[in-house]
Amino acid sequence: MAKMIYIVDDSKTMLMSVRSTLEMAGYRVETSDNPLNAVQHLNANKVDLIITDVNMPGMNGLELIAKVRSSSANRF
Repeated sequence: MAKMIYIVDDSKTMLMSVRSTLEMAGYRVETSDNPLNAVQHLNANKVDLIITDVNMPGMNGLELIAKVRSSSANRF
């Protein structure tokens, strides 16, 4: 089974580009352009890798990773 990668970036162009590249390499990929929505999704779903932009409105990428790491649903 292919690994699940979750990408969070406020640039839809960047999301599409990275998603396409990773899917061509055989990975399963989900994306979000909103870090607040991403936290909810990541707390409810297991992923193998998170790729995130650092500078985003509402929450930066480091805050996003900290919130997800502190949840019981994901263990990185």
